[in-house]
Amino acid sequence: MPATSSSVPTAEITSSTTTRSAETAARWFSCAATNVGHVRKINEDSHLDAQEQSLWVVADGMGGHTRGDRASQCIVEALHEFVASEKAMDSVDDLLNRLSVANEACRQAAQGQVMGSTVVALYLHEDKAYILWAGDSRIYRRRGDEFTQLTDDHSLVQELHRLGELTADEAENHPSSNVITRAIGVADDIEIQVRQVNLLPGDRFLLCSDGLFKDVKPEEVNHNLALPSPRQALDELVTLALRRGGTDNVTAIVVQVATS
Repeated sequence: MPATSSSVPTAEITSSTTTRSAETAARWFSCAATNVGHVRKINEDSHLDAQEQSLWVVADGMGGHTRGDRASQCIVEALHEFVASEKAMDSVDDLLNRLSVANEACRQAAQGQVMGSTVVALYLHEDKAYILWAGDSRIYRRRGDEFTQLTDDHSLVQELHRLGELTADEAENHPSSNVITRAIGVADDIEIQVRQVNLLPGDRFLLCSDGLFKDVKPEEVNHNLALPSPRQALDELVTLALRRGGTDNVTAIVVQVATS
């Protein structure tokens, strides 16, 4: 069952109100939250809620490696000054270039050690949504009664599942479920997957780190994402992840497209 609490008093919650234009303000809005959880001492997640540029980002520093928190911050810092272009693909190219800069910054700061982070970004432009990601941070979309995961995890178990060597249940409970195959900062060359999808009025997106979805089942994500307001959906999802143990950092952003 979904959580019943309507607030997350221990979470850092932010929402964007500054807009790039009146049209953007009318078309979509967002809110974000991050929480260190109940087990980890440091929050290695970072996020960017840049509604005025129609850009949202979640980055999850790789636990067990050197300075995962700094790696995720490198990504947000590189994307923080992004300014949307008139042409969508110019914006996408700019985002890819900035992620390349973040990758190089991580490589230099690591001083020969591994300093990495996943990243997932959502960029909206007119009637299209552009998704860029590396690793296992995710984007879900709820459209009417349809619930879809728009990203594919870049992880060892997901690759084994795609190859038919693991069932979905086996992949979900596999002891190597935290082994990712793509990330920012782990190699000189980065592999960012890009996906374009149509944007419709009323679409609602959720960006999140694995600290949310590994403790909250897809049907629970769907149920809570359908709640009346984006803020209520966000609060309930983060609260539920924390109630399940908060074994990892939890970061989430809900982006709502206006209905008309």
